[in-house]
Amino acid sequence: MYQMLSLFVKKPLLTLTLITLILLFAIISLSPSSSQIRLNYAATAESDIWSAKRILDWRPCKWWIQGHLTALPAETNGYIRVHCYGGLNQMRRDLCDGVGVARLLNATLVLPKFEVAAYWNESSGFADVFDVDYFIQQLKGFINVVKELPAEIASKEPVRVDCSKRKGQFDYVESVLPSLLQHRYISITPAMSQRRDRYPLYAKASLCQACYSALRLTPVLEKKSNELLEAIPKPFLSLHLRFEPDMVAYSQCEYTGLSRASMEAIDAARGDRKPWTGETARVWRNRGKCPLTPNETAFILQSLLIPKNTNIYLAAGDGIMELEGLTSVYTNVVTKSSLLSGEDFVNMHGNTKAVLDYYVSINSDAYVATYFGNMDKMVAAMRAYKGLYKTLFLNRKDFAEFTSQGLKGEELMKALKKAHEEDFVMGRGSALPDCFCEFKL
Repeated sequence: MYQMLSLFVKKPLLTLTLITLILLFAIISLSPSSSQIRLNYAATAESDIWSAKRILDWRPCKWWIQGHLTALPAETNGYIRVHCYGGLNQMRRDLCDGVGVARLLNATLVLPKFEVAAYWNESSGFADVFDVDYFIQQLKGFINVVKELPAEIASKEPVRVDCSKRKGQFDYVESVLPSLLQHRYISITPAMSQRRDRYPLYAKASLCQACYSALRLTPVLEKKSNELLEAIPKPFLSLHLRFEPDMVAYSQCEYTGLSRASMEAIDAARGDRKPWTGETARVWRNRGKCPLTPNETAFILQSLLIPKNTNIYLAAGDGIMELEGLTSVYTNVVTKSSLLSGEDFVNMHGNTKAVLDYYVSINSDAYVATYFGNMDKMVAAMRAYKGLYKTLFLNRKDFAEFTSQGLKGEELMKALKKAHEEDFVMGRGSALPDCFCEFKL
């Protein structure tokens, strides 16, 4: 004690400094606004959704990536051509399933046929989108693929085998193999009702290899996709937003507060499909069946503390309604149309344009989807395959339930952030389970 007093006497400047600090601390502690200061600091220190520590990841299963392949039989049971319909990602899904079916039935795969679809403004074939030689090379050891049929079969049209969805689980071995053995050349469109978990591992591995390792874009499309990727300000979030008139009409959901032009576009797309009303409409919405509006999307992104100055690439077509609901909040939004020009881009349509959104999305710093369609499933799985885990599906069900409970403003934002953090931490929806296995962190 005597030594401390001597120190203060000898060094009055030190004494004055200590007394000043003590008084300042006392004033702050007793001030009624001190708790508010601490709260404000906590608020500014709160992190966005991507900072949450994940518990689970989905990674390619070892039985596919590192597994020992079952040798292909010496003799084939015949040839299968997969007919793929719809948009790019729907056709890609059919192709993946078709490869698995062909391996299951010990068939040789003929290059798939992408059907012309007026609804999708589509006329591109498989070779217009994907590198054929690379596809064949990557599937060696998994399944045999041929560009051309043997002479004795080449003149024939394939026998069409119906695999349409039906009650119960469709069994390819029972229903398709007899036709393959009889005709030697058949065509199929895979049934969605087939359970892939019943496939032997060699068939599942062929499906996975085809879907995630063997599909590389043609050099022309890859060059254009890279050009678009380079033009986007970095870092950036790719947002797949679905709020087109036909999408809303198909959902049978009713919306209020939309512009007159949007309402007229929706009514024109509805046809005989009328929106649900009353209690049915409430239950339908609370089940997460209604597409999020751009305004609702912006609100959820703010709830997740995604900064308003975030660079956002809008992975969508040209028919999005009410887009100002998003762009009035997030002002750094770009599209392929705003970044690309030239005759080659103007002449792109259907699959070749959809490829651009897909390519950018699997290479983005973060990916957020407002729906859970074919593209979203493919993008999420490819991002998991590449080791990119900033992937999130906005939860329409939780948003509807919270708003129906009367939550709004800051209270709604907190509930949404908590719900989405739980989804992100557990890796929900970040990959399909067919080819990916849970990995605990």
